[in-house]
Amino acid sequence: MNQLTTVAPAKAKLAESEKITINLGFVDLGQIDLLVAEGFYSNRTDFIRTAIRNQLGTHSDAVKQVVARKMLVLGLQHVSADDLRALQAASQMLQLRVLGLAVIALDITPELALATIESIEVLGALQASPAVKAALAGRLR
Repeated sequence: MNQLTTVAPAKAKLAESEKITINLGFVDLGQIDLLVAEGFYSNRTDFIRTAIRNQLGTHSDAVKQVVARKMLVLGLQHVSADDLRALQAASQMLQLRVLGLAVIALDITPELALATIESIEVLGALQASPAVKAALAGRLR
């Protein structure tokens, strides 16, 4: 079992954010619109991002403790075909644990991924080819 410890820059252009959808009650939405109209926030998205950042700031100590306890890579973890071939040559398996963005390079085949990736735990987003995602579906936590 092995965990990559290096964070390499992604070779392809990566999305800097992930789109999410939320449902809000009409009163909450109206209050947000009022704050936007009064100039407290530039738009609904600005309000929601600010609210999320404030909550994350409130719980930052807990997040840091869990990241350390679970040995998560914080930020971007890029896995290249060379990384996996080196693990395969050493008869080792990768336990990929990321809080942020995990990128499995597009040139990695499903066969190589299955031979070298033991498990994947991503709190955030996982970018990989559809074939690799399908192959590893049973190893996602």
